[in-house]
Amino acid sequence: MTTKVPITASGAEKLREELNRLKTVERPRIIQAIAEARAHGDLKENAEYHAAREQQSFAEGRIKEINGKLSNAHVVDVTTLEASGKVVFGCTVELIDEDTEETIVYQIVGEDEADIKSGKISFSSPIARALITKLEGDVVSVVVPGGERNLEIVEVRYI
Repeated sequence: MTTKVPITASGAEKLREELNRLKTVERPRIIQAIAEARAHGDLKENAEYHAAREQQSFAEGRIKEINGKLSNAHVVDVTTLEASGKVVFGCTVELIDEDTEETIVYQIVGEDEADIKSGKISFSSPIARALITKLEGDVVSVVVPGGERNLEIVEVRYI
């Protein structure tokens, strides 16, 4: 039995958009490129044909991968949660690093959505695991590769 993997509503929407683009734009473009390459004759030495077939293989693999992710996804719409200041999957957390006084904002998302540059961390990351179930005002100690950090939860938003 396959376990459901949590994903935010916006993350699921981005996957659906990519799937739609692959099916409606990329797939027909690749099919056209293969047809044009076939019209050039000998397929053994036809670089355009081989390149188009490689693109087709990649696109079909990505379509299959996205379909699998969406079929195993448990979509969490954080705007409908009644968490009352508690850190939960999908929420946005504003933190202050007590050592550096730096303000940090993270959104806790699914593994496929994580992007530290845009402030999205995976729910399985050390920081997210330490934050989940904590409340506004709590101070959390987290062991990260750079050492231990003490983070105060300033605000929890469900957007």
